[in-house]
Amino acid sequence: MHRISCFREMTGWKVVKSLLVLCLILIPIFIWMTVWNGPIHYLPYYLPCPEIFSMKLQYAEEKPVQLFPQLFYPQPRSLDQKRQDVLTLTPWLAPIVWEGTFNSELLDSAYKPLNLTIGVTAFATGKYTKFVGRFVESAEKLFMKGYRVNYYIFTNDPQVIPRVQLQPGRSLRIVPIKKYSHWQEISMRRMEAINRHIAEVSHQEVNYLFCLDIDMVFHNPWGVETLGEMVAAIHPGYFNVPRSQFPYERRSSSAAFIPDRQGDFYYAGAVFGGLVKQVYEFTRACHMTILADKANGIMAAWQEESHLNRHFFSHKPSKLLSPEYVWDDTKPRPPEVRLIRFSTVNKNYKELRD
Repeated sequence: MHRISCFREMTGWKVVKSLLVLCLILIPIFIWMTVWNGPIHYLPYYLPCPEIFSMKLQYAEEKPVQLFPQLFYPQPRSLDQKRQDVLTLTPWLAPIVWEGTFNSELLDSAYKPLNLTIGVTAFATGKYTKFVGRFVESAEKLFMKGYRVNYYIFTNDPQVIPRVQLQPGRSLRIVPIKKYSHWQEISMRRMEAINRHIAEVSHQEVNYLFCLDIDMVFHNPWGVETLGEMVAAIHPGYFNVPRSQFPYERRSSSAAFIPDRQGDFYYAGAVFGGLVKQVYEFTRACHMTILADKANGIMAAWQEESHLNRHFFSHKPSKLLSPEYVWDDTKPRPPEVRLIRFSTVNKNYKELRD
């Protein structure tokens, strides 16, 4: 009898367990069918931290996004391209900045509240010190008007750098550097000097950094339309020729080598820039390839410009500046270049480099 009683208890317990399992299966199915066929109800307590959805995160070294104010400007029309005579977008979707492709007032309304500081590096060694005055004077009139600007003038002769009256919120710093006997060596050392200065000083002082040649002058406004993560400028001598004519480094033994029938644009070494942290990575990468060539007894065809082009071949810039921003005054201006913003000064290179 005891065995029969135990058997009945075990059997009853198995039945109860089976019923519980069945209920656990059927109840969710019933709920799912009811929800699926009826109105959906969201339960607020399913969100453990609902306040997180209203938080605005501000990462280190970034500025909060500004909303565009209610400005009145012509409606953009998807079928009305402002410039049909030039390329305004690269195959990797980087904009190419030309006159007529942007609205300065609209851009300023977004960028000015960010309280940005833009840095400029320029090298004035030897006889190139005579270009500093005109460079800075023209920049004060036309470069990033209304923004804070730090000029960093790298020179081996600080005493001869002229004093120029600067606008409020703008400064000029002298960065002493060594003078090298050959101009090619000076050119090759530029990436190293900029990289070192960013690491030691300017990464704490500026948001964006442009690296410009000192023997140039501003002729028309250069504004925030040029700001981007990494910015390159299309060389004025090669913007309308096939890439087979680009003066890339063609020796495969060089770290600046670009094979035949490859390449996008030929970029000018006289103008590049971007976010200061991106310029730091860029100058470090170029400096390393320059050192690799030097270790192998190679000097690239156009020194640092060759390495700059090789870097941008494999690491595409996020924004391109048209030849308006790096014109050569010895060339006639074609109709595609509606105005010249920044251009070289006519000079005798042989005299300057002797």
